[in-house]
Amino acid sequence: MKVDAIIHGDIEVLGEAAQRAERLGFDGVVSPEVAHDPFVPLVLAAAVTERVRLQTGIAVAFARNPMIVAVIASDLQRLSRGRFTLGLGSQIRAHVTRRFSMPWSQPADRMREFVLAVRAIWHAWESDEPLAFKGEFYEHTLMTPMFSHGTPNYQWPPVFVAGVGPAMTAIAGEVAEGYLAHGFTTPGYLRSVTLPQLEIGLQRSGRSRGDIEVSIPVLFHAARSDQDHRRGRDGLRQTIAFYGSTPAYRPVLEHHGWGDLGLELHSLSRQGEWEKMADAVPDELVDLMSVSGSITESGVEIARRFAGIADRVQIGLPAGDDDARALLEAIRVASHSS
Repeated sequence: MKVDAIIHGDIEVLGEAAQRAERLGFDGVVSPEVAHDPFVPLVLAAAVTERVRLQTGIAVAFARNPMIVAVIASDLQRLSRGRFTLGLGSQIRAHVTRRFSMPWSQPADRMREFVLAVRAIWHAWESDEPLAFKGEFYEHTLMTPMFSHGTPNYQWPPVFVAGVGPAMTAIAGEVAEGYLAHGFTTPGYLRSVTLPQLEIGLQRSGRSRGDIEVSIPVLFHAARSDQDHRRGRDGLRQTIAFYGSTPAYRPVLEHHGWGDLGLELHSLSRQGEWEKMADAVPDELVDLMSVSGSITESGVEIARRFAGIADRVQIGLPAGDDDARALLEAIRVASHSS
């Protein structure tokens, strides 16, 4: 099981963070779309790293269009000398329509078409054939030599699709090289709900589980003291409350018998009662949805939960070098023995 470092925060230092992740021995670097564009940190990372895989985790597909994404993904693949992976996600309707002012409809079908359109653009560049992609949501029928990237120096980037619901998960299995699970999940939900839906998509494309890579971001906090442990769990509790308030993620809670809490959290979020939301999350749910403990305990528990389910896990980059190395070592040793 490979381990990727999630880098986010002050844009000025994310190149250095990627360089540090490579030096510490991480297998890849993942740049999420939160306050900053997810592609820019990877441009910085490509210039200062040589080995680690560079991935968006995720870029909001529906905030963009296939042509824009095809261009920047191709550029990053060249800049990184073949180390870029394009991770796409849909986000939720409110963000797409109200934050990005973009259309929303049939997200799973739209994502399928989005990925196919990106690949059609790449194919037109490489083959010099006319661009003639016509779908229900996207149409790309103009490409002149001035705008073509031509034959790539490396293979086109693999595409990963993020999914929570069954339809989007199946789309990932159908059209993507990789599947990005949401951090708001559990091993039980992954085995019972997620992976069977992924298998449905794989069957549509005549593939099997070994033909797709599954990557999971882990909600965790590794502590060095009791005080740090309590502070870390408070942070995890707030994160769980935030995700649990979102209706799209409620099936995870319902699967484990916490559906009513999801309704309560959603109601509190609409009232802006953020502190009450965190207080409503019990310790039992924190333990179910996240990992916390000492450095070694956290690493062993991450491996115990996800080895055999995931091909890669994503974790926040620990502040101390010794902690990062110890955490990596614990995950790798435990995953090999699982």
